[in-house]
Amino acid sequence: MFRPEIKVLDCSIRDGGLINQWKFSDDFVRATYQAVSAAGVDYMEIGYKASKAQFDATKFGKWRFCEDADVRKVIDGIDHGAKLSCMVDIGRVEEKDLVAQKDSPFSMIRVACYIKEIDKAIALAEMIMNKGYETTINVMAVSTNLEREIDEALTDLSKSAVPAVYVVDSYGAMYSEDVTFLVKKYVAALPGKTIGIHTHNNRQLAFANTIQAIIDGANLLDASVYGIGRGPGNCCLELLMTFLQNPKFQLRPILQLIQEHYLPLREQIEWGYIIPYMITGMLNEHPRMAIAWRDSAQRNDFVKFYDTLTTPEPENQ
Repeated sequence: MFRPEIKVLDCSIRDGGLINQWKFSDDFVRATYQAVSAAGVDYMEIGYKASKAQFDATKFGKWRFCEDADVRKVIDGIDHGAKLSCMVDIGRVEEKDLVAQKDSPFSMIRVACYIKEIDKAIALAEMIMNKGYETTINVMAVSTNLEREIDEALTDLSKSAVPAVYVVDSYGAMYSEDVTFLVKKYVAALPGKTIGIHTHNNRQLAFANTIQAIIDGANLLDASVYGIGRGPGNCCLELLMTFLQNPKFQLRPILQLIQEHYLPLREQIEWGYIIPYMITGMLNEHPRMAIAWRDSAQRNDFVKFYDTLTTPEPENQ
């Protein structure tokens, strides 16, 4: 599966931060950047750019906000192999929050949106491009949309200057057939644009679905170290690297990073394949209920969780 045009983006800190409110130590973030750079990964996404006025800054770690000074400090002295990326959400960032790329440590800023926000996402992405950044639009939770809605969004995207668009399996609900259907649809509708894939592992299919997306023409691939990410996590970076067979990738730095930093972290916070996340993936639902369940006293009562989500409400007599 060696294709020189394929690029890999590590989203360990950004997606993993959804578990612990981005309260990673500087040493942890620095070690991750050093390892993914040494491994030959193309991009590393740290967190978000966002207006702090919209958040309780005491609730979140600093990697939620990605202040340029913090980023420069944590990567100082490291041979910069991986380009840095961050994400923005519709309505949570203003133009004044983003400096010109020439003055920023970031090379790429990705725009996350739902299909109903596609017009706003295009405007935001084009503003970001005008500041000199690479950019993508990540269309979230696309498994919940009607085909008509997807087609209308792709028509709008085809008329934009945005160079890359992601298929995002936000709920870990997709099978390989769904990935094929969507990636081929995106490729056909968006000639000249790069198609990306971002998968979640609710049903143990994140790696398999990423492989399927590659086969179908996706060239921008998201993954995370040891699969860290919200709930069940993402496609494992270490698995993906071994599949791609690109001689630039070096597995050893990632294995060392897992051994020294990610295994200890997993003793403190939870991610990976766990039954409640499988159930929300099966039902094509946001994992928020599974997250809350795992934080409760009945966290391992899988049957009750299943019944809670699947038992119909009694009809009014």
